[in-house]
Amino acid sequence: MKKIVALTGAGISAESGISTFRDAGGLWEGHDIMEVASPEGFEKNPELVLDFYNKRRAQLKEVLPNNAHIALKTLELNYHVQIITQNVDDLHERAGSTNVYHLHGELRKVRSTKNPNLIYSWEDDLHLGDLCEENAQLRPHIVWFGEAVPMMEKAITCISDADIVLIIGTSMQVYPAAGLVGFAPSQALVYYIDPKAQVNAELSGIKNLHCIPKKATEGMKELLSFL
Repeated sequence: MKKIVALTGAGISAESGISTFRDAGGLWEGHDIMEVASPEGFEKNPELVLDFYNKRRAQLKEVLPNNAHIALKTLELNYHVQIITQNVDDLHERAGSTNVYHLHGELRKVRSTKNPNLIYSWEDDLHLGDLCEENAQLRPHIVWFGEAVPMMEKAITCISDADIVLIIGTSMQVYPAAGLVGFAPSQALVYYIDPKAQVNAELSGIKNLHCIPKKATEGMKELLSFL
């Protein structure tokens, strides 16, 4: 069975109604991203940060996986599929995908501020005073700017033996995720699905690259027609 590795970004979830991470002004839902997505921002104003992620977590209960998420699940019928996502939502899992790795963390999890190995599932709001079993404050299980990406080595291992690589809904400009495609085998087929899909610096050396300049749902429908 051939192996597909899908690299997914904000574009695939945008069609479900989840806001993309940042707009042209460097804002996320009206906030400077460094205020709500950095250790310094959390130290300065933890209540603001917790409230921000509480709202994002609540939003997840109002959205559903779209046809692009479902198409990736469908591929599991004929391929071994692994998904490496920059998204912190759980729409891939809710669509039924069974091998999903979150590079930037997960909204529906929290972790200890003192022991990063203490990670808990979390469905409702997180407040100051919510503590881990070692009596340390809990924080969103999100990889903030300036923090290490724990899943990076696993992601490199996944893509290093892929037969087919799908790049879906990402600008290929956010590092270190953007560099992952460089670890794919030279003979792997690479399909890039995004409205702005084009060959850029990270993709220029890939000989088997096929750009599909469409939204995730439309591009995945086209891909399924011939894959």
